[in-house]
Amino acid sequence: MSYLVGVRLLWAFSFSLIGVYLAGQVDPYFAVLVRVSLALLVFLPFMRRLPWQLAAKLSVLGAVQLGLMYLFYYQSFLLLSVPEVLIFTIFTPVYITLLYDALQLRFRYRFLLAAVVAVLGAAIMRYQGLTQDYWIGFIVVQGANLCFALGQVGYKVLLEKQPLTVSQHQVFGWFYTGALVIALPAWLILGGSQYPDSSIHWAVLLWLGLVASGGGYFWWNKGATRVSSGTLAVMNNMLIPAGLLVNILLWNREENVMTLLAGSLLLIISCLLCKPRSATITGAANGQTN
Repeated sequence: MSYLVGVRLLWAFSFSLIGVYLAGQVDPYFAVLVRVSLALLVFLPFMRRLPWQLAAKLSVLGAVQLGLMYLFYYQSFLLLSVPEVLIFTIFTPVYITLLYDALQLRFRYRFLLAAVVAVLGAAIMRYQGLTQDYWIGFIVVQGANLCFALGQVGYKVLLEKQPLTVSQHQVFGWFYTGALVIALPAWLILGGSQYPDSSIHWAVLLWLGLVASGGGYFWWNKGATRVSSGTLAVMNNMLIPAGLLVNILLWNREENVMTLLAGSLLLIISCLLCKPRSATITGAANGQTN
C-alpha cells in the first residue's frame, strides 16, 4: 500500500509539472519517447536474461500499459477539453476489478462496489460539465483506461502465477522495452516539431523519465502485487485529490474545497470496503492478497 500512496503523490506533483512547463510547449509524443527511453536506461544495468516467454509477456504489458495507453491518451486531447479528459479517466477502477475477477473466474461484489464509490468520489471532485458531441472522445479515453488497467492487472496476475527467481527490478527493463517499441514509431509518425528549447523543459523531462516514469511505474506495479485487486482499483483514483492538493499548496490555485472533501470522503469509504471483514480474513489476505 505504501508503494501506491507514494507513487500517487509523486505522479500528482509530476502531473502539475507537465501542465505548467510542458503542455503546449513540447511535443507530447517526443516527451513520451524521452520518458520511456530514460526509464529504460534506469533499469538497463539490472536487466537479466529471462526465458523468452516471460520477457515477451513483460514487454507486451509495457507496450499496452505505457505505449498504447499514451497513444489513446494524447489523441483524446484532440477531441475533448482538458476537464473532459480528466473526468473520463475516472472509470479505470471499474475496469481493474472486472478484469481481475474475470481472469480469476470469480466475482467480488465488494470490490466492484468500492470501485463504483471511487468513481463517484472522483466525479464529485472533477466534474465541470460536458460539451456536445463528446462520445468519440469518451471512447478514446476509455481505450487509455483499459490499457492502463490491463497492464496493472496483467502484471499482478503474471507474478502471482509465475513467481520470479530474481528481484522485480531485474526484470522490469523488459517492461520499458515493450513501451519503447510503441513510443518510438508513434513519435516518428505522429510527432510534431515542438522540441525542448530551455533548461527547464529538459529538467522536467529528466525528472519525468528518471523518477516519475522510471521509478514510478516500477513502484506502482510492484505495489499492485502486494494489495488486493479492490485496493489497487481504488488507488487509481487517488491521483485526483492528490493533484488538487498540489495545485492548492504549490501553485496557489483555487479549488472547490467542499467537493474535494466530499470526494475524498467517498474515496476513504471505498478503501474501507476493500479491507478484510475479520481477523481470519486478514490472516488469509497476508498469505494471498488477490
